[in-house]
Amino acid sequence: MSGKPKLYYFNGRGKMEPIRWLLAAAGVEFEEEFLETREQYEKLLQGGSLLFQQVPMVEIDGMRMVQTRAILSYIAAKYNLYGKDLKERALIDMYVGGTDDLMGFILMFPFLSAEDKEKQRAFIVQKATSRYFPAYEKVLKDRDFLVGNSFSWADVHLLEAILMVEEKKSDVLSGFPQLQAFKARISSIPTIKKFLEPGSQRKPVPDDKYVETVRRVLRMYYDVKAN
Repeated sequence: MSGKPKLYYFNGRGKMEPIRWLLAAAGVEFEEEFLETREQYEKLLQGGSLLFQQVPMVEIDGMRMVQTRAILSYIAAKYNLYGKDLKERALIDMYVGGTDDLMGFILMFPFLSAEDKEKQRAFIVQKATSRYFPAYEKVLKDRDFLVGNSFSWADVHLLEAILMVEEKKSDVLSGFPQLQAFKARISSIPTIKKFLEPGSQRKPVPDDKYVETVRRVLRMYYDVKAN
């Protein structure tokens, strides 16, 4: 294994994108191996690298880690993005969990039919503006960061989610001034600003090529349904 973390996934967002975001936020350079064929995936399976027969998989510090949440928790703790004590860590977990719920509505969006995409787009915006964004707007009323007085995994995850929802409705933050300020503030952090610039390892909105590759490699022959 090289000194840099190595990420094994498709050349697209999916479950790996939050890992890319967190490594980038920590200022950590990483390498990627993109799965493009079924043979690549089966090689990882046969080599025993995928404990639960699924990706994402990350090679880091001599480990081959799977399970997205475990990978993110490790990175957050390693690079001091996980709070200063147990209480702050619990709050970070709570906020990350809420953001995960929102992002889960977006994860399978590229795999939907055109008709279902329109239904899901409305569903995502409705959930964001009625459940999740109001909660974070309240939390951020008297603070710069979600937890304590320093930048954490929770802030990275929320910014990623905000940008993803804005891709579904560009003015979705119009009624949330605290989140607007939060977005501007976190986006200006040097490591985040760099990741948001063209040419970074941040992945674009998933396209048909990404969907077709995932379906082919994982042999997804079924149709995904909207919420």
